[in-house]
Amino acid sequence: MNRRTAITALVGTAAAACGVTTARAGTHGAGATTGAKATSAKAVGLLYDATMCVGCLACVSGCAEAQAARMAEEGRLYQESRKLTPQARTAVRTVKHGEAECYMKQQCMHCIDPGCVSACMMGALSKDERGIVSWDGDRCVGCRYCQVACPFNVPRFEWNNARNPRIVKCEMCWPRQDKGERPACVESCPAEAVIFGKREELLTEAHRRLKESPDGYVPRILGERDAGGTQVMMLSSVSFAELGVPDVGDEPIPQTVRDVQGTLYNGFIAPTVLYGVLAAVVWRNHRMTPETNDGPEEAEHVGPR
Repeated sequence: MNRRTAITALVGTAAAACGVTTARAGTHGAGATTGAKATSAKAVGLLYDATMCVGCLACVSGCAEAQAARMAEEGRLYQESRKLTPQARTAVRTVKHGEAECYMKQQCMHCIDPGCVSACMMGALSKDERGIVSWDGDRCVGCRYCQVACPFNVPRFEWNNARNPRIVKCEMCWPRQDKGERPACVESCPAEAVIFGKREELLTEAHRRLKESPDGYVPRILGERDAGGTQVMMLSSVSFAELGVPDVGDEPIPQTVRDVQGTLYNGFIAPTVLYGVLAAVVWRNHRMTPETNDGPEEAEHVGPR
């Protein structure tokens, strides 16, 4: 068997191993892909009703005050709070819909099976028994994998803080909850467009509103199943796509990661074979390189000496 035949055989074996591993992972995934994880009885959340929002930004101001976030100047509050920033953990986006204006609150969705938590190699992001996803600066190394893993593009990195940058996102005011208080955005909203409670109770309330006013809403509760389910849920009279909400599907992000990892590394067959292919290539290149003891070859002389 010559070198070309040997390498072709190794590559074929690697492909076959990958195929077997993929089949195994696919079978596992088919049995394991069930959508959202079950939530605990203690899981809390928010329900935002865009049809009740007046765009006053009181929730943004209340959040900023509660988090001691300093805006550069008061005049920039309106502008900056139209998008998430390291100073704004919640924001309200304005969207033109015909002649009317519609509003959409932006913040961490507190996924039931959060991609940011699964992506963080240091455990800087975690989910407590209430389902609140929070960040621990003592563990964070600034890799920003959480930003990549978030399907809703929520976490923000403090680029202007060179000494000790933070990952900034809504943490549902867990210190306030520990004192028996509601999140600041809920306390601040004069229209009660956002309410706080147990997730299951909020989901029941959302279904009640849809049933009582079917013509007033699109027939969907954002967060009921999106990304495996979230603890922040939303209602709207305008399609969420029109409001700029990404279509993330129903599959939890960590489940997709687990499927890919299972496909590539199940049984460690594929990596082993692929390392064998790499070793064969190195061996071939070594055999093809002439061995000399004369040191570096001198450059060819051109022109008169």
